[in-house]
Amino acid sequence: MRIVIAGGHGKIARRLSRLLAARGDAPVAVVRNAAHVADVEADGAAAVLLDLEQVGAAELAPHLDGADAVVFAAGAGPGSGTARKDSVDRGAAVLLADAAAAAGVRRYLLVSSAGAGAEPPAGTDEVFAAYLRAKTAAEEALRDRDLDSTILRPGALTDDPGTGHVRLGTGIPHGAVPRDDVAAVLVALLDEPRTAGLTLELSGGAVPVAAAVAAATERED
Repeated sequence: MRIVIAGGHGKIARRLSRLLAARGDAPVAVVRNAAHVADVEADGAAAVLLDLEQVGAAELAPHLDGADAVVFAAGAGPGSGTARKDSVDRGAAVLLADAAAAAGVRRYLLVSSAGAGAEPPAGTDEVFAAYLRAKTAAEEALRDRDLDSTILRPGALTDDPGTGHVRLGTGIPHGAVPRDDVAAVLVALLDEPRTAGLTLELSGGAVPVAAAVAAATERED
């Protein structure tokens, strides 16, 4: 499979690229910093140098030609303010959806966040609240488009080694999850077209990744 990953130098994205490349897939990492090209190429990904805050869908779409799926794993990152939470976490996600539609790529995986889908509780830090609202808006925009999309809402991300075991579904308690396991779940979602249309929450757990994805599809059948 040829998988185009927006935010290709991010911690989840790089793990995803390495997993895909190791099994013979062709990941493509969209990065905005030329200094990151060598890193993603070392992961086994082809690099596309584009700033998703500066281009339009018509400029991005040709880089998606022939892709089997796109994954939005970008984020404004620590230290960014409310404006960039919107321009990246919402705006770039919508841009990728529009470019995918223009390129005829139907499969779209969105890495969202636990807590998205509802108004942040009173007292939530202003920037984090903006982040959650941006993720919610991106989810809503994606559902409005004619794409085979899956929304994944991981809990607090850690750099602990992956366990290969997770908790995945709807209405599950928020909990931390290693980025290794998020990447593994993304691979499993790419392999399971029946997850299209689902919004799934993710935390650390006791169920093997493949079984957790299979169970999620069975609950929705």
